[in-house]
Amino acid sequence: MAKKVRQRWGSRFGIIMAVAGSAIGLGNFLRFPVQAANNGGGAFMIPYFISLFLLGIPLMWIEWTLGRYGGGFEHGTAPGIFHSLWQKNRFIKYFGIIGIFGPLVIFIYYTYIESWTLAYCFFSFTDRYAAANDQASMQSFLQGYQGIEKNKYFTNIGPAYTFFLITFLANISVMYYGIRGGVERICKIAMPALLVFGLVIMVRVLLLGTPDPSKPDWNLVNGLGFLWNPDFSALKSAKVWLAAAGQIFFTLSVGIGVILTYASYLKKGDDVVLSGLSAVSTNEFTEVILGASIIIPAAFVFFGPIGIQEVAKSGAFNLSFVTMPLIFKKILFGHLFGGMWFLLLFLAGVTSSISLIQPTIAFMEDEFNINRSKAVTIFAIAAFIFCQPVIFFIARGVINELDFWGGTFCLVLFATVETILFAWIFGMEKAWKEIHHGADMKVPTVYKFIIKYITPVFLLTILGFWFYQEGIPTIMLKGVSAADKPFVLGTRIALLGLFSLLAILVKIAWRKRKIKTYV
Repeated sequence: MAKKVRQRWGSRFGIIMAVAGSAIGLGNFLRFPVQAANNGGGAFMIPYFISLFLLGIPLMWIEWTLGRYGGGFEHGTAPGIFHSLWQKNRFIKYFGIIGIFGPLVIFIYYTYIESWTLAYCFFSFTDRYAAANDQASMQSFLQGYQGIEKNKYFTNIGPAYTFFLITFLANISVMYYGIRGGVERICKIAMPALLVFGLVIMVRVLLLGTPDPSKPDWNLVNGLGFLWNPDFSALKSAKVWLAAAGQIFFTLSVGIGVILTYASYLKKGDDVVLSGLSAVSTNEFTEVILGASIIIPAAFVFFGPIGIQEVAKSGAFNLSFVTMPLIFKKILFGHLFGGMWFLLLFLAGVTSSISLIQPTIAFMEDEFNINRSKAVTIFAIAAFIFCQPVIFFIARGVINELDFWGGTFCLVLFATVETILFAWIFGMEKAWKEIHHGADMKVPTVYKFIIKYITPVFLLTILGFWFYQEGIPTIMLKGVSAADKPFVLGTRIALLGLFSLLAILVKIAWRKRKIKTYV
């Protein structure tokens, strides 16, 4: 097998923007404010920041370090990286399949949702939903667009499918140009633009004041208070702590396998400590400052204390595609701010979705010596086929099923495996030395203890709670309607088939490949 020169990042700024772009997605602006509002308001931030320091940051350093280490063996995905850490164990590489499976599953549904933001950007600039003036009519507009119902707004799924094709092709086009020419280039443009748009919209929201003088309590201060005033009694609930930990996983993009792949394109002497921390800081600023200062405060000003509770409980999709368009319709030049809002979400979505593609591409390149253009083509064909059930069976629970197994359960399971492997199998002393190789700053010594003991215990506790509280009901399809069960079962069979196929490919790859010496 001919030796290939692996791709490399062009600059430190590029890799930081790429990793931050992977982390900064729809969840920062949609999921985070809903989670905070529904889980104790300001009190939610206590378990949130505890999870950040005990779970998120340690996992970030673990994944940056593991990725750079595995890249030295010319492995860019978890099966090869895990095998590099524990070469005596011939089964450990199969645990690494989760690091390819998870991103691929998330991409299958995430790209379709991402395409909605592009569509709504167009609808905002062209005032396409001008006739929808309340929650019910805007909800009908969304469902008509999704093809769930036929109404005066949409008679078929054609517009949604068109925007999906544009979004899908945009993602694939970026990947054709590789790490430096594609991923790094788009992230270096999209991330600064996203932050500028976010700041502009945040300032506009902070200038709302009290639009309705007859309702003086419906003001921005009370809107911020709804999100940030703490309900400390909520801290007694395990659900709140699990929600906070889940949000950290979701927002930092840890436990997926993406950071492993991105970091594998670093050089041996490249810093991972400060670079990783910079990516985390960018993400947290976007989420805690921008994400918390736009939707909930704006919705409170226009819908009041009762309406905002319904808005917060309606979920992230309704929040963005129903509530926010109505809000922008009420302000001067709202169609421009609305277009900017959805363009912001689209840029956040693209920088995340391209990162979900890279593990599969890297697997084909590294383990099968397939050139990039051919690998991207294979991925595009397979992913396009897998996306179709999401589009046509959206009302049948397919997205929820993919999101749970690919975007929730696999994240925690994968993070648990990689943490134990890193701290206990690879060895904490060796791991600590590897973290600091080429580092521009020293990690506080307390993290040596946290990574070895606290983080794995935290993760095992989350898994244990899930199996105890929800494991059996979830497996037995409790709460799934009879009409949706065939679709949910079909989705699970397809996921099992996909995982089995990846396992077969890993087995074939290891028969053909000799493990190279770490440089």
